[in-house]
Amino acid sequence: MIDTGRPPTTFETRVYETARRIPKGKVTTYGRLGAEIGCGSSQAVGQALKRNPFAPEVPCHRIVRGDLTLGGFAGETQGAEIDRKRRMLTEEGVRFDEKGRVASDCVHVFP
Repeated sequence: MIDTGRPPTTFETRVYETARRIPKGKVTTYGRLGAEIGCGSSQAVGQALKRNPFAPEVPCHRIVRGDLTLGGFAGETQGAEIDRKRRMLTEEGVRFDEKGRVASDCVHVFP
């Protein structure tokens, strides 16, 4: 998370409220979350999550790339923060395949 010193925008609030609907043991992608709120930009969703001041109540660690690799976390795309994201997901019951991608049955489908 990056502290911006300002309250969340309306868009960020929509992203955070939708992320809260992802249950433990599941993930969604930046694109699927964006589609759920009517936003076609995965990058905009990622930027909002990067500024998430409500973690872990807003579980930004449960959002991954469209290819089911981890993507970013806490403003990083490799190293200790990505290791932490994977550990958090594993502790919640998310499984990974031999290539490090999230198992497809762990992907949340918004109702």
